[in-house]
Amino acid sequence: MNPYNTSRRDFLKNSSMGFGMLAASSLFQRDLMANLSSPLAPKVPHFPAKAKSVIFLYMDGGVSQVDSFDPKPQLAKENGQAPKFKLDATVFNNTGNILKSPWEFKNYGESGLPISDLFPHIGSCADDLCIIRSMTALSPNHPNANYALHCGHVLAGRPSMGSWFSYGLGSMNQNLPSYVVVNGGLIPSGGMQTFGNGFLPDNHQASIVGPKHPVMNNIAPRESLSKLQRKKLDYLNSIDTAFFKKYHHADQVEAAIENYELAYRMQMEVPEVSDISKETEATRKLYGMDSPYEQTRQYASQCLIARRLVEQGVRFVELTMAKVNGADRWDQHGHLKEGHEMNAFTVDQPIAGLIKDLKSRGLLDSTLLVFSGEFGRTPFAQGQNGRDHNPQGFSMWMAGGGIKGGTVYGATDEYGYRAVENKVDVHDLHANMMHLMGIDHKQLTYRFSGRDVRLTDVFGNIIPEILA
Repeated sequence: MNPYNTSRRDFLKNSSMGFGMLAASSLFQRDLMANLSSPLAPKVPHFPAKAKSVIFLYMDGGVSQVDSFDPKPQLAKENGQAPKFKLDATVFNNTGNILKSPWEFKNYGESGLPISDLFPHIGSCADDLCIIRSMTALSPNHPNANYALHCGHVLAGRPSMGSWFSYGLGSMNQNLPSYVVVNGGLIPSGGMQTFGNGFLPDNHQASIVGPKHPVMNNIAPRESLSKLQRKKLDYLNSIDTAFFKKYHHADQVEAAIENYELAYRMQMEVPEVSDISKETEATRKLYGMDSPYEQTRQYASQCLIARRLVEQGVRFVELTMAKVNGADRWDQHGHLKEGHEMNAFTVDQPIAGLIKDLKSRGLLDSTLLVFSGEFGRTPFAQGQNGRDHNPQGFSMWMAGGGIKGGTVYGATDEYGYRAVENKVDVHDLHANMMHLMGIDHKQLTYRFSGRDVRLTDVFGNIIPEILA
């Protein structure tokens, strides 16, 4: 038996004259039918978890920290003047003068957290937020920064963090995937592989739905009779079972079988979970479903679907930005005021509604919310009225799921340009997200290319100050 070309099935088949496989084959079939051997079966965490699910609010393009959660009065004092500090090269090298924020900041909640007028609804949830002002990115370019934010590495091909959570914890609902992306219609820079499973088994890739068509096309039955569909699946199963006996590394085929079976079960569950028409009028209004702005209504439906998914045991839900006419995500290289206002109006009320709804249902304590883009923006202008990419220091926030609300961690300099206190990077972010979900980030590994690989590579630190 070749130890370098042997799957777990081959090992059992060839052990003890094949008697191990004889006994195990029956167990495998029974487990497959009962879904007990599924890689999505719920797994015991390394230690008691504060959170059971994650909702990642992905702010594609990069929100400006000095216009959102990190007020800098110095910018108003020096508005229009040339920067007096050392500048790093920017993406377009079209460096203008200091640009003050077009928005005022107000103090919200008992904690008095300052939040800009871009986010009045999120401001009303200030006491639930832990704002990290010292976040840094691994790259100033969208695709590489996106890969790093999602996968912990600037190059494509690594598993997304949702896939790692799926691999480490499985799903609490065997009729739904453990990792779902509710896509607002924009493909992120770097492509859909941003949500990919990389070298992890295919069961852990993202299942992508959209708020306008939440029932996935690839699970909608084409057959008029359920019996006919079941016969087709059984036939596929018999073909793949024959493949098991003939070829090595059959685990990939097993993953395909389990994905077929999951899609079959999802036909009953997904339409029910995604039917937000059953929500009360008060709930729909809370999220902004009555907004005159189409993009707000769309993002509101994404947030509602996210809440319904975590209610049903989905481990990791990611929301992407809705497509906003006249604005390019949060990536305002020009017309900062118009672009940021349109994007903020899209997400502000729905996200606040999500926080309040989770809290009222007793779900916020078990649901970790993460709000972040791939980097921030410069405190000086690009051209006249835009901001370029800034990976040296920006803001993000976390809420629920074991996070200490009403707090600020870290700081940037007086211009909001560089993180100068308690720097945080994507490895630290991933380590703390895993910690709150009961995972030791150093212990969750997967053998690939001759080494045990983990999401945080050889980095990542737990930050006690942000934990409740």
